[in-house]
Amino acid sequence: MPKDFILSSSGTAPHLDLAADLNAEQQRVVRSADGYSLILAGAGSGKTRTIIYRVAALLRAGVPAEQILLLTFTNKAAREMMSRLEHLLGTMPRLLGGTFHHVSNLLLRRYAAAAGFGNNFSILDQEDSRDLINACIKDAGIDTKQKRFPSASILQSFWSYSRNAQMPFSEVVEKKQPRLLNVVPQMESVIDAYEARKKNANAMDFDDLLVRTTFLLRNNPAVREQVAGKYRYVLVDEYQDTNRVQAEFLSLVSSVHKNLLVVGDDAQSIYSFRAADVRNILGFPNVFPGANIFKLEINYRSTASILELANESIRWNENQFPKHLRPADPARAKGELPNLVAAATAEEEAQFIAEMILKLRDEGTPMTEMAVLFRATFHSQALEFELTKRDIPYDYRGGIRFFERAHIKDVLSFLRISANPADEVGWLRVLRLQTGIGTETASKIFAACRGAETLAEAIALGNAAMGDRAKGGWKDFVACVADMNKAGADPASCIRAIVKSNYGDYLDNEFPNANERREDLEQLAVFAEKYDSIHDFLAESALVEGFSAERTEAGGDDDEKIVLSTIHQAKGLEWDAVFVMHLYDGAFPNARAMEEDGGMEEERRLFYVACTRARKNLFLTYPLMGGGDMGYLHERSQFIRELPETVYEEIILRRAPALGTTVFKDDDFFEDDAIEIEAPTALPRPGGQPGSDKTDWKKKSFLGDY
Repeated sequence: MPKDFILSSSGTAPHLDLAADLNAEQQRVVRSADGYSLILAGAGSGKTRTIIYRVAALLRAGVPAEQILLLTFTNKAAREMMSRLEHLLGTMPRLLGGTFHHVSNLLLRRYAAAAGFGNNFSILDQEDSRDLINACIKDAGIDTKQKRFPSASILQSFWSYSRNAQMPFSEVVEKKQPRLLNVVPQMESVIDAYEARKKNANAMDFDDLLVRTTFLLRNNPAVREQVAGKYRYVLVDEYQDTNRVQAEFLSLVSSVHKNLLVVGDDAQSIYSFRAADVRNILGFPNVFPGANIFKLEINYRSTASILELANESIRWNENQFPKHLRPADPARAKGELPNLVAAATAEEEAQFIAEMILKLRDEGTPMTEMAVLFRATFHSQALEFELTKRDIPYDYRGGIRFFERAHIKDVLSFLRISANPADEVGWLRVLRLQTGIGTETASKIFAACRGAETLAEAIALGNAAMGDRAKGGWKDFVACVADMNKAGADPASCIRAIVKSNYGDYLDNEFPNANERREDLEQLAVFAEKYDSIHDFLAESALVEGFSAERTEAGGDDDEKIVLSTIHQAKGLEWDAVFVMHLYDGAFPNARAMEEDGGMEEERRLFYVACTRARKNLFLTYPLMGGGDMGYLHERSQFIRELPETVYEEIILRRAPALGTTVFKDDDFFEDDAIEIEAPTALPRPGGQPGSDKTDWKKKSFLGDY
């Protein structure tokens, strides 16, 4: 006998129990967010859930799905939203949802003629765009051997920022790389040629999709009325991350029905380097007078103690909508106070983090529920060494493992051929960095140098075999080696000399993030200060790199790994235990940001984002000393100094005593007639000396098994 299978009906209105599924703050948004509405959603406050229920409520009220436009920033976020909406409704509504670029592409296909394109236009990816810019540079007859002219990657980066920030190109160059101001006219001529060639090829890059759609809506009233008239309700997530073009697009596409709902958190606006403009969300009530403002301040993620610290930090920002996060369950335990840890050095900071990870694991926290967050990739160097040494597996987010980075390999290759002139791989790498030397020429040069016992002999042999085309690049290589030799025999001095040589010019001309790469190399030099011999340093580096690669290849998806991540990459994620490291002035907050207009407030928002990633345990760490052998004292981060001491507990690091050594109570360290012991005493708190004022010390201590 056949059985029935009932298909869900798209015409059935969803049954939503708002009172049961949403808190009072979320319900107000779902029921009342008509017109221009700004929803200020604090960290962990369920903003995605609120948007989804708002869409579902509109559908239940009879709004046709095709009159709703739902916008997000990433394909992953778009898929998650649509999936959750389908799960809630039991069917997939036929509304338009996706990223800004996805929606712009669909609109441009429909109105291509009005935009001056055929509707079969091609879309260039990043590599396609760089190739086309390179072709324009070549056609312009620009001699790229002149070290002052930037690479296609830098031109592409500057032009993209200029368009999305709606900032003149010359101002972008002045902001990003002022030393290139003298070639701005040439750069602009290349950009003009690039734009013309795209148009002739009926092609657009990613920026064109949004920029040209916005231009079309702004300057073609008929198209604007048609598009804005179709979408009765426009909803957008992560509004604090919009740039000026996106904000204008949203204003235009909602200009007929004037129902624009934006959800965001000004306290989590951290992407200005991508042209995101926090003024979009801060100025929303001024741009749309009479706009509704809602706040979601109930946090479903973190303990009350963690929220208290985050609230105390972000309140120092002057330009913000004040919010006060509070836990969803008032009866829930307050949780442990966040821990503040001052270590003697970056290496000791790494030791503490590694040992605390193992301690938390032994106490039941899965390693997949732990993360170490940092402001910049080079901050993780010492920690990566320590984790590798202790065989603690990790998943690196937001970048490449330290010794796998191209610029690290470049500089190590210079040292390798100095220590071993027969190192073919090292020779090929450093030679291919030079202008006019490709793979084939590099192989010929190495063949001529083969058999030399010293680098000087190898260079002499190479001079005799040099062809005309490669002479300029070879001259630069020889000059770099000369700078390295002048610096001395220790690896740290050699590394710093290489960075100051024409290799530094290469970084500036090839990479938009040249400053970050220089900081990586300085950290490599600091690590190298422990070694007197280049041979010893290279051996240790190779062992660390090889073991790290072995761990990566051997590890499967099921292996438990902690997460190492930049804070920018960690936004939107959460873990049971979070370590925020290198919290000292100059590192976090970043030195350059401290000098920029609005920079400190964005850095503080970044700190707020980092702290609110933690559910149960939060550790804030920093080294007291920096600079390797030529040490200097760090000032603990301004973000720590701003906090009342009641919101954290300080951990004092003490080394475990050697076998047979007596362990004294903390108070014994402050007695005038303290007995000398073999193990070092506790580290001083910044601003004080051991024994000066024992009331300045917290009671909690961590006895490391170093």
